[in-house]
Amino acid sequence: MKKRDLALDLFKTFKTGAIRKTNKPAPTQRTGQPGDPELIAGVLNNLISEREWDSGLAEGNLFITWHHIVGAEIAQHTTPISILDGVLTVQTSSTAWAVQLRLINDQLLKTIQTNPSGVTIQSVVFIGPQGPNWKKGVRTIRNARGPRDTYG
Repeated sequence: MKKRDLALDLFKTFKTGAIRKTNKPAPTQRTGQPGDPELIAGVLNNLISEREWDSGLAEGNLFITWHHIVGAEIAQHTTPISILDGVLTVQTSSTAWAVQLRLINDQLLKTIQTNPSGVTIQSVVFIGPQGPNWKKGVRTIRNARGPRDTYG
C-alpha cells in the first residue's frame, strides 16, 4: 500500500475544495466554498476513516482505559503490552499474579470484549516480569555468560 503525504492532501483539499478518497469512483464536493473554515472534529473524523485508523484508536483507548476496564487492584499489578492478531499481551508485576490471572482468564476476556472501546480481542496472554538482562551494548556474543565470563 502506497503511503500518502498528509500535508500534500490537505493542501490539495484546501486549494480545490474536493476531498479525494483512495479507491473511490469520484471525489466528493464540499458544501461550502473552498477556503471556508471547517470544524476540526469533522476534518479529523474524515482523516481517521479515510486512512482506516479506527482499529489503532480502539487499541489505544483500551490501553488508556485499562484501569477502568479491569479494576484498580488488577490494573495496579498489570500493564497491557501489545495487541497482535487479536491477542492481547499483558505483563504482570509477579509470576504469582500471572498465574492467578490465567485462572480467571475467561471472565477477564469477557469483561474486555464487552468494553465499548471497539477493539476485538480473541485471547489474552499473561507474562510475568522479565529477568535481568546481562547483554549491554550493541555487540554481544552468542552463548556467552555476560560479565561473568571475565572472572576466570
